[in-house]
Amino acid sequence: MSGVGPVEPGEGTRVRTAPVAHRPQRGSPLRNFERHRRAALGTLLASAVLAGSGYLYLTRPRPQPPPDPPHPSQVTAVDYLKPQATGGGSDPRNFSFDVEMTLESGPPVTVVRISQPYAGLSVTSSPRTPFRTEAGAPRKITITMRVTECGKVPRNAGLPFLDVTLRNTRAIEDHSFILGSQYAQDLSRALQVACSNDFG
Repeated sequence: MSGVGPVEPGEGTRVRTAPVAHRPQRGSPLRNFERHRRAALGTLLASAVLAGSGYLYLTRPRPQPPPDPPHPSQVTAVDYLKPQATGGGSDPRNFSFDVEMTLESGPPVTVVRISQPYAGLSVTSSPRTPFRTEAGAPRKITITMRVTECGKVPRNAGLPFLDVTLRNTRAIEDHSFILGSQYAQDLSRALQVACSNDFG
């Protein structure tokens, strides 16, 4: 036999049908590819989990914001305490009376100013304005009025009220508090005493 060619199997030999698995050696390109492929799949999976978590966070139901606090005039009450306005010493043109301010609920309210509608009367308070009131802690306030000009006060105060400027975290408001018929009678009596000569 002569010639060059592939060796042919002889009689009684068999050819393997399944190729022998080739195990890549450490540092071979195939082994490196597998390692990088696993790392890339892990990174992709982690990115998918983060993206899903972010989507769930962004689409979660939002809690309702807390309601705005009430306007200060809606939760503040002023009540006349003394049955009669009292004179402030020897000068009949000065007289005082007490009121109680109650804050029903909500954030603290600051009393910025207290006044009244008659041009002939000046008003001061104790405690002096501005001062704070808080829910659940009624505040006693002594109001002192001074007649500055009898010609500008009424002979009979029919429906007198106190003007109070109130402020809380929501708003600042001017509000008129009507203190009732007893206050009207006591104020009229005090004005008549203060201006008895002028009223004649």
